[in-house]
Amino acid sequence: MKMKKLAMATTFAASVIALSACSSDDESETVVETGSGNITKDEFYEELKSSNGGQVLQQMVLKTILEDNYDVSDEEVDQEVQSLKDQYGDQWEMVLAQSGLEDEDALREQLRTSLLQQKAVTEDVEVSDEEINQRYERMQTELVASHILVQDEETANTVKEELDNGEDFASLAEEYSTDQASASNGGELDPFTAGDMAPAFEDAAYNLETDEVSDPVQSDNGWHIIKLQERNEVEVEPLEDMKDQIRSEIAQTKVEDSAAQTKMQELMQDADIDVKIDEFESLFEQQTSTGSSSGSGSGSSSEESSDAE
Repeated sequence: MKMKKLAMATTFAASVIALSACSSDDESETVVETGSGNITKDEFYEELKSSNGGQVLQQMVLKTILEDNYDVSDEEVDQEVQSLKDQYGDQWEMVLAQSGLEDEDALREQLRTSLLQQKAVTEDVEVSDEEINQRYERMQTELVASHILVQDEETANTVKEELDNGEDFASLAEEYSTDQASASNGGELDPFTAGDMAPAFEDAAYNLETDEVSDPVQSDNGWHIIKLQERNEVEVEPLEDMKDQIRSEIAQTKVEDSAAQTKMQELMQDADIDVKIDEFESLFEQQTSTGSSSGSGSGSSSEESSDAE
């Protein structure tokens, strides 16, 4: 979900920076001069407040509450930035330039907020040692696999029957699969490891032997038939150095949007919020009773690997 994380950071930064830029003591200061007239900071503030003020205020207040209740280390932020760099590769500088963020430091601040939010919504989620150990064991093996993605179980069963009758997997992927990115390559996916795919897809793939084909597997995107091609060992850090990270990643997969929203509401209810702007004095009363529309998602950092999830 890294792409979503970068997009969220961009949106958050643009809105918060814009409104906070208007907080000078001298609200009549001119911020734009033209031959046809000037625009003052007060005018700019009023326009921002009327068009987007409620959403931005929610974001700023939520950020303040999260920072008061949770901690995110520089090392955690560094890991997120490096993960994004690994994802985008040679396109990283271009993606960052197009994001609307001033520089990498601005991105780091927004990722920090995202991580704070993740800690909030996952702190009460139970993750067993068995789940952590299984994830760690799987992380040491990278899989190369192909899949055929279809939209209903009936079609999936038809495809599986044709495979059982000796039809070629790559040919059927090109014919049936709705994942166009992989279908044109015989269904082959990029190499993946634990946490890269939806849990059901991951479980099925790791339980296959080389060259074995799975029964139909359901995910949010439809029904998959998976063929395992290779298992490759990879080096990972010691478990004790990764346990907290693994726990967080597993916990994120267990958080429903409604639960994340409820957690944000509870944090705001406990924060004794008193808004001094007349237009928004009841904003948080409305949000804590009906649910916040911004900044309340779980911010999951799980990978979304094309249509395989």
